[in-house]
Amino acid sequence: MNFKQTWKQFLLRGFATLAIVTAVTACGGSNDTKKPAGPDTILKEAQMKGLTALAAAVDKAGLSTTLNNTSAQLTVFAPTDQAFNDLATKLGLANGTALVNALTSQQLQSILTYHVLGNKKTAADLIAGGSTQATQYSFNNVNATLKLTTTSGVKITDAILTDATVTSADVPASNGVIHVIDKVLVPPGVLNVVQIAQANPTFSSLVGAVVATNLQGTLSGAGPFTVFAPTNSAFAAAPTGLTVAQLTTVLTYHVVAGQVLSNAIPFGTKINTVAAGKTITINSTTPPTISDSTAVPAKIVAVDVRASNGVIHVIDKVLIPTLP
Repeated sequence: MNFKQTWKQFLLRGFATLAIVTAVTACGGSNDTKKPAGPDTILKEAQMKGLTALAAAVDKAGLSTTLNNTSAQLTVFAPTDQAFNDLATKLGLANGTALVNALTSQQLQSILTYHVLGNKKTAADLIAGGSTQATQYSFNNVNATLKLTTTSGVKITDAILTDATVTSADVPASNGVIHVIDKVLVPPGVLNVVQIAQANPTFSSLVGAVVATNLQGTLSGAGPFTVFAPTNSAFAAAPTGLTVAQLTTVLTYHVVAGQVLSNAIPFGTKINTVAAGKTITINSTTPPTISDSTAVPAKIVAVDVRASNGVIHVIDKVLIPTLP
């Protein structure tokens, strides 16, 4: 092979290599020049994380545009599918899908906006930001708040006095941040008094008694009602062996017709209960107490748990009327 042929082959190989390099570069084959993808919107990130019940609820509530809005910077507390399943089971439904199907779009919108803060707050921001956070859900023309405890991680107390834990914080999104939580937060004024009792494990004994006396239909009605709700420990210390009729009298003795908020309690006067001819007296002690037919009054330990058909005040003793 002479010099001319060798030189020609060298040039041909060089041109072929240059063509391959050019083609690879044009197709984006160089890792050095490829721009990494950033996070997507809150709704799309939630969908990619498998939060299917949340996504279905957002769609039915008509909030997809809000959570896909790239101009916003929001914080979303995002319940897992198991959290939706848990609430569904407590309310007597099969699963989270059944829960989303059972609730109206307005109820879902109220619940979901209660999970949203109007600006972006990382876990560090929440820890530094105080014990309450205003949500995007408005109740009686005021933004409802969540109570936060940040001594060990982030725990959230909702309007029915139940707690959620942040299980995965600071999931980035292009329009804010997601904190995954293990419970669906329940806002004020959405569930009725029976549903609130069902959703809060503290009242499981009360729920059992209501079902045993077939009062759930009445207390799920339009109302409004004021219910003094004994805790499980209160029921554990209550008299046993009552007949259904006696238990019905006891339970209706805890109900007052109409909505009586804590700032409107008529202290020191006899208040008629739904139990015919039975009255209670609320004393202006600290904390307030309720006198019944026994020598030991009940303490009011939490007030103004707002239901769609009234209000619940939590008490530490089962009220006992005079029984036949």
